[in-house]
Amino acid sequence: MSEPLPVHVNRTTLHGLEVPKSFETSESFEIRIVNHGEPTHVHLHVDDALSELAAIDATNHYVKRGSERRVRVTLTKDGATRGNLKVATAHGATTRYVEVVVTESEAETQGVVVDEDLAKPRPKSEAVESEDFSGRFERSIPVIVGTSLALGVAVTAAIVFGTDFVALAAGVVAVLAFAIAFVIAFVVLTD
Repeated sequence: MSEPLPVHVNRTTLHGLEVPKSFETSESFEIRIVNHGEPTHVHLHVDDALSELAAIDATNHYVKRGSERRVRVTLTKDGATRGNLKVATAHGATTRYVEVVVTESEAETQGVVVDEDLAKPRPKSEAVESEDFSGRFERSIPVIVGTSLALGVAVTAAIVFGTDFVALAAGVVAVLAFAIAFVIAFVVLTD
């Protein structure tokens, strides 16, 4: 994280504000509000240009006598911009502006560094095996055919030997239980 942006309140006069003229960063940062005198509220606001890339969690901050408060400014997306941060106290009677320059981070400007080892082929034992959908479908054809045949036999038996609903339901449940066990066993044994 970059150095915080310093804001001094009540250092030389009541409701006095001391801020730098400009602040440059390439990442999220904190505003360090230091109160040298009476308790006060400090209002922070980013202008339209700066708000395209930066956001402040809250705009109004109470700072006790002789204490400091840190306020996080989060860069919400990558890019570069220039805008103003408004700092006000005494209900706006004292207002200062800091020009904030957001630059692109070094990682963005340099690109991605790729290790040369990634270009070398790995032995099959280290390689990640992947299957496409057609390979998985071909492996599951015996399971689909077996389940369909078993279900067909159960329904045919129920029709031939009587249309007793309880017998039909019991047969279908038995066939489905067998099919689920078969699928689980097939998946475990083939992986």
